[in-house]
Amino acid sequence: MHVPDGFLDAPTSVATGVVAAGGVAVALRGARRELDERTAPLAGLTAAFVFAAQMINFPVAAGTSGHLIGGALTAVLVGPWTAVLCMTVVLLVQAVLFADGGLTALGTNTTLMGLVAVGVGYGTFRLLAAVLPRTRGGVLVAAGVGAFLSVPVAALAFVGLFAVGGVADVPVGTVAAAMVGVHLLIGLGEAVITVAVLGAVLTVRPDLVHGAAYLRRPADLARRPAPVETDSR
Repeated sequence: MHVPDGFLDAPTSVATGVVAAGGVAVALRGARRELDERTAPLAGLTAAFVFAAQMINFPVAAGTSGHLIGGALTAVLVGPWTAVLCMTVVLLVQAVLFADGGLTALGTNTTLMGLVAVGVGYGTFRLLAAVLPRTRGGVLVAAGVGAFLSVPVAALAFVGLFAVGGVADVPVGTVAAAMVGVHLLIGLGEAVITVAVLGAVLTVRPDLVHGAAYLRRPADLARRPAPVETDSR
C-alpha cells in the first residue's frame, strides 16, 4: 500500500500533503478528548505494534505479498483521532529511516492509510457495533469487517489519485483491477490480524479498548468500591 516517490505527479502529491496536514491538525484537537494518563501509554504501544507489524509481509498471490495497515485496529483500540496520529508517526518514521514510501509521498500515504483506512475502518465498526449485540463477539465482528473494508477502499482511493496524477504509462483500469483484486485478499489478512489482536486485548483489559469500553470483566466490577450508605435518621 505504500506509494513510492515519483509515482504521482507533483501537484497531486502536494494536494494530498495538504489534505494530510489538515487531517492531522484536526486529529490533534480530537485526540485531546481521547487521551489521558491511562490511554496515552496504550497509544504508544499501539503505534509501536503497527510499526513492527507493517514490516512483516504475508503471501497473498503468486509474486505478491501484503502487510497489515492497522488503521481499523488502531482506531478501535485508542480512538479514531489518536489513530490518525499513530498512523502518521508510523509512516513518518518509515519514510525517514527506511525510505518506505518516501518523503514526497508521505502526504499520499498518510491520506490513504492514516485518513481513509482509519475513517472507513472505524466508521464501519461504529455502524455495525450499533446493531450487533454489545458483547465481545459483536465487537470482534464489527472490527473485523471494518478492517477488511478499509484495505480495498484505501486501494480504490489510490486508484482515484492515480487517475488524476499518475505518471506511469499504465491504463487506470489495469491499475484498478490489480489494486482492488490484491487488496481484497490483503483485507482478509488485515481482518484476521485485527480480530486476533483485539481478542487478546479484550480478554485481558476490555476497559482499555476505546471501541468496547462498555465491556467489563467480573473482576473489574468486583474491585469497584461499594457505595457509602448514609444514615437518614
